[in-house]
Amino acid sequence: MSRANLNKDPDEVAAMFDGVAKRYDLVNDLLSLGRTKAWRKAATKIIAPKPGMVILDLAAGPGSSSEPLFKAGATVFATDFSEGMLAQGRKARPYLNFSKADALNLPFEADKFDVVTISYGLRNTVDFDKALAEATVDFDKALAEARRVTKPGGRMVVVEFSHPTWRPFRTIYTEYLMRLLPAIAKKTASNPDAYIYLAESIRAWPDQAALAARMEKAGWTGVTWKNLTFGIVAVHSGIKG
Repeated sequence: MSRANLNKDPDEVAAMFDGVAKRYDLVNDLLSLGRTKAWRKAATKIIAPKPGMVILDLAAGPGSSSEPLFKAGATVFATDFSEGMLAQGRKARPYLNFSKADALNLPFEADKFDVVTISYGLRNTVDFDKALAEATVDFDKALAEARRVTKPGGRMVVVEFSHPTWRPFRTIYTEYLMRLLPAIAKKTASNPDAYIYLAESIRAWPDQAALAARMEKAGWTGVTWKNLTFGIVAVHSGIKG
């Protein structure tokens, strides 16, 4: 299978994630040197799930991000655009509510959720330029659509790979990401090209301040972020006014 390029044709991206679904959690733990659990714990603390809360988890994959929200007593809608991820999630976590959803056109009514969250999936939201018939990054539309389905006063929490804040570490991280990550993936992942795509998309992603500005442009207010592991991951939060 060839990897999707940064134009992100949605069918190609979905096919890539279908192919890595069975070992997705395991390979991610290896490639992050075991940090994924700590990042998930930090994100869950920021979301602060509790009984009575209704949460939409976009790009939930096999449900590893949804599980701690569910266990805290929240009602969680775990969605993804990859059939393979959904199938793996239903097998591994049958107690979660999985459904297929396009982040650009959510099948939910307005003002439904207390929190909308997305972990490592905003980079994969795409739309087609009708004139050129090419897929283009359109996470602005995803941010606006998430706002539509969030209750007034509710929040969006975005967990995403970002830019390390300490320059020497940023250089080391970039070299690891582009050279070591694909090499490890070739030995551990069923579709290593998916992880080459991952590395390329992370390099092209805006930094923390730029993403906050895009969230504000989409209508989210009071946008803040928390850096994890020197800024390798950042958790952005915004409020629907």
